[in-house]
Amino acid sequence: MTTAPVLREHVRAVTRAADVPVDLLDALGPDGFAWLHDGCGFVTTGVAARVAPGDAAALLGSIEHDDALDRPGTGPLAVGALPFSPDASAELLVPARIVGRDRDGRGWVTELGPRLHVPPPPAEPPDAFTVRELTSREHWHEAVETALGAIARGELEKVVLARRVEIEADRPFDQRTVLARLRSQQPGCFVYTGDGIVGASPELLVRRQDRAVESIPMAGTATASDAAAIAALRASAKDAREHRPVVDAIVAVLEPLCEHLDAVPEPEVAVFATIAHLVTPIRGVLRPPAPDALALALAMHPTPAVGGAPRPTALEAIARLEGHPRGRYAGPVGWLDARGDGEWAVALRGATIEGARALLLAGAGIVAGSDPDAEWRETEAKLEPMVRALVRP
Repeated sequence: MTTAPVLREHVRAVTRAADVPVDLLDALGPDGFAWLHDGCGFVTTGVAARVAPGDAAALLGSIEHDDALDRPGTGPLAVGALPFSPDASAELLVPARIVGRDRDGRGWVTELGPRLHVPPPPAEPPDAFTVRELTSREHWHEAVETALGAIARGELEKVVLARRVEIEADRPFDQRTVLARLRSQQPGCFVYTGDGIVGASPELLVRRQDRAVESIPMAGTATASDAAAIAALRASAKDAREHRPVVDAIVAVLEPLCEHLDAVPEPEVAVFATIAHLVTPIRGVLRPPAPDALALALAMHPTPAVGGAPRPTALEAIARLEGHPRGRYAGPVGWLDARGDGEWAVALRGATIEGARALLLAGAGIVAGSDPDAEWRETEAKLEPMVRALVRP
């Protein structure tokens, strides 16, 4: 389904350097989106337009723009979290007001239309919770064993299966409070929110700045505080089998588009608070005319890190074995500017929040040698950061 752009008449974007709040979350307003990473990023208020992903670049290019800064991320943006399923209907938002800070500490404000009101203070957070497993241990074991059978028959190389958990609170969750906890508890992650989805993703799907392109795929997980587990992760043949298809799939998308492309020959271990992953940084220079960041993200998604390989068979297995649509879990989340620059992460370590209810998903890559109990424990480790942000200060 295509969402036709809906833009107020005579909209003009104005971007100026500005003193912005020390805590950018103080400027997050109604219908807002947040994108925070290592002390920089932006938050938004209001909606100037809703647009289908395929129309976003053209719409941004059509907006008259007075930008005194002309840096990546300044000016009008299209922002949002897209569904996991490439066939699901989707839309992005063009915010009415954007308040941001770059890596050098310089602040800016972009406005499309009249100045909007200051958002109210955070609401009182809940203090009583009920946690329910929506995916039973038995269902998980059956799904993993079925996937392993398909792998043994040569039908699949890898498939990522996810389980679901629900948290019900005594009062509605305050998303700014949850975001503040995630930002504090998950250093190095992309902390995001928009249209009810909140999370802290460790995985950069793609970043484009001018013609420079970067992706940092990951697969393979260990507990960060366990030195033996980290060593085992480095040496694990099973985790290498899980990681390699992800790197190969991203290189296959980027290599034809690049003048040159480099991927480190062996995966590295990156630590994100309580969890460590195998990662392989991939960097290159795009040939002109360079595709925009959103086009690159859509060409890559879903990678084998969240889907599997081969992709069509893995996606069919996910739909059949999980039994519920993933929504925006593991879909691309991020932003695009009028230059074509942008950042898109994979929407992981998150929750969909509706009032006092939060739905969490976490997945594990199933390959030859996977054990259902070990994969269950991996999903528990991945759920823990979001559970902690929701239920503990």
